[in-house]
Amino acid sequence: MGEKDLFDDANFLRELVLDHYKYPHNHGLVAGDGYISKHMASDSCIDDITVQLDVQDEVIRDVRFDGVACAISTASTSMMGDLLIGKTIAEAKKIIDEYFKMIENKEYDADMLEEAVAFKNVYKQANRIKCATIGWNAMNELLEKKEDEK
Repeated sequence: MGEKDLFDDANFLRELVLDHYKYPHNHGLVAGDGYISKHMASDSCIDDITVQLDVQDEVIRDVRFDGVACAISTASTSMMGDLLIGKTIAEAKKIIDEYFKMIENKEYDADMLEEAVAFKNVYKQANRIKCATIGWNAMNELLEKKEDEK
C-alpha cells in the first residue's frame, strides 16, 4: 500500500489522529522571550487552548500549545506545529490556506498538508469543523500579528 493509498484508508487516518491525540507533538507552553500567545475557546465544545509561536528572522522556530481539547482539536494542532516549524511566515500562511480549503471541501494541495490530510473528511461533520480549526485559527492570528509588527 503506497503513501497516497494510506491517506485513503479510514483506519489509518483514525490511528494517525489518535496517535497525535495520545502523544501530541509541540505540547506544553514555554515561558520564553520571543513567544507570542493566543488563547482560543470554543463555545460549542470543551476546546480551550493556548497556542504559542516563536518567529525569528521571518522563520517559525517553534510552535507550542496546551489546554483542554478533544481528540480532533489536539491532533490537528499537533500536526499543524509539525508542518509549520521551520517554515517562513509566507510558507506557513500558504499551508494554512490549503488546510482551510480542505476543511471547506475545496480543491487543495494534499502534499503540502502531509499528515494533516487526516482531516479531509471533517467537512462532512459540521459540528467538528471548529475542533479541527481552533488551533489553526489561533496560528493565523499569531502570524498576522507578526506581520503587523514589521
